Amino acid sequence: MAMPMARAEGQIRIAGQHGITFLLLNIAQEQKLIEKHGKQQGVDVKVEWITLSGGPAINDALLSGNIDIAGAGLGPLLTIWDRTKGRQNVRGVASLGNFPYYLVSNNPKVKTLADLTDKDRIALPAVSVSVQARILQMAVAKQWGDKEFARLDKITQTLPHPDAAAAIIAGGTELSGHFGNSPFQEQELAQNPNAHIILNSYDVQGGPSSSTLLYATEKYRKDNPKTYRAFIAALAEAAQYASSNPQGAADIYIKVNKSKVDRNLLLKIFANPQVQFKIAPQNTYGLAQFLHRVSAIRNLPDSWRDYFFDDPAITQGG
Repeated sequence: MAMPMARAEGQIRIAGQHGITFLLLNIAQEQKLIEKHGKQQGVDVKVEWITLSGGPAINDALLSGNIDIAGAGLGPLLTIWDRTKGRQNVRGVASLGNFPYYLVSNNPKVKTLADLTDKDRIALPAVSVSVQARILQMAVAKQWGDKEFARLDKITQTLPHPDAAAAIIAGGTELSGHFGNSPFQEQELAQNPNAHIILNSYDVQGGPSSSTLLYATEKYRKDNPKTYRAFIAALAEAAQYASSNPQGAADIYIKVNKSKVDRNLLLKIFANPQVQFKIAPQNTYGLAQFLHRVSAIRNLPDSWRDYFFDDPAITQGG
């Protein structure tokens, strides 16, 4: 049987999603950093940028060969790592930074998870598998025990962050909660007086955590070593830029996303000490252990290094 032709070095198709968590990709895109670092590797890199919503859509695109680099949550990464172990061997490439995710409710009666009832509806990027869904399950397990981890799944529904935020801000819909990301969660808090935080992901995960990551197949990394190195170097430069130049980063976010978000709100988010732009993953293993414990993944990784490619840029990860 003829083997499929390997794609030539110098092509990379990257899928991101909505929100500030994908800012490093926005910066790399706007400043053409992958192309720049590709030239330093002696390769003219052709970059294609794609926006999708939700881990399942991203994972399907990666496994069907429609994208080369997937940008999604830690939950979807662990799911696809588990399912492709010994086959496509999908692993993490880098983190996009540490960001707190808030579960925001506009129901004044709901102060904690225990106050949620069957009448509440919580929007997530993907029911049961997105990183927000997995963190919610982790919080539920801490409160009611591992056997109850899926207790609130029935009141969650899949909705892209922009749509969920619009519903929470407007109020008056069946949606009363959104487990989102920045800037959507901050827009909800700023624009609806009833909106309030009932859960912070960092409280569940025990501190700053890299919950949104980039990952790829083993084959892509092996077949495209120069392009891959250029991508990592571009990410590292983007992280440095985001950390040192919040004004410029805000302008790039608004431009690339054609966003109408208030620029001052962006700057306030960037100034939050809990928001950290870095490419080495941090504090990811706890979720991996939890998912194995509740049988959401079959394989228990020995450490975070099992589900990340070995790369000098992320050696200080976790």
